[in-house]
Amino acid sequence: MIATADKLLQNKVAIVTGGNGGIGFGIAQGLLAASCAVIIAGRDRKKNESTLETLRKTHTECKDFIFDANSESSRKNLINFALETYGRVDILVNNAGITRRSLEPDLLSDLDWRQVVDTNLNSIHYLTSALVPNMKKAGSGKIINIGSMMSIFGSGYAASYSASKGGVVQYTKSCAVAWAKYNIQVNAILPGWIDTQMTDGLKTSAPVRYQEITGRIPANRWGRPEDMAGIAVFLSSQMSDYITGAAIPVDGGYSVY
Repeated sequence: MIATADKLLQNKVAIVTGGNGGIGFGIAQGLLAASCAVIIAGRDRKKNESTLETLRKTHTECKDFIFDANSESSRKNLINFALETYGRVDILVNNAGITRRSLEPDLLSDLDWRQVVDTNLNSIHYLTSALVPNMKKAGSGKIINIGSMMSIFGSGYAASYSASKGGVVQYTKSCAVAWAKYNIQVNAILPGWIDTQMTDGLKTSAPVRYQEITGRIPANRWGRPEDMAGIAVFLSSQMSDYITGAAIPVDGGYSVY
């Protein structure tokens, strides 16, 4: 029997990396609204605390954790915290990510390239690999990796970001194949142009470009973080038990043409 939406994830526990803002915050809101316990993991203590305060106005079962995606000890501590607090982790949302831009790919520094790939791709593998034995033991699990519409097509000014997000999709498919026998579903969400802190600067620095982008989006607007909530809840629930290895654009139709 399928539960109603507000109880869909009752008794489930989720970790959302980068859950203290933007897309991660929108996903955390959705999971909480479906009665899931959520740990928001982010680097910025003040931002974590502010986000937690906001979320707890309507949902009490939410905690935060200071988390560095590129630190092995931080990854281990996050998992230990979740297991010690709740005894299980049913859902992992790998959302932490950064971008670095340059006019052309060869103008991006080696350091910037490594930081983007380490944060957006390598850290997903490391955290997932550390957590998945617990899901195997439990006999089920949901892993959601946040890619990008740039997983589908490239970007001359964000080559490292596009490459890392393309890698996220192929990693998702690989894990889906490997872990299906453990009843673990692994899927990717590919956000389009979403109004977040990461994209806010475009409105003022390149207003013409901002309007050009808006004009190409069939939905005729940029996405909002809360637009990620529905697909995240669906992919976290029993309703998606026969879906794995999928990469689902949530972009208002931008990537259609």
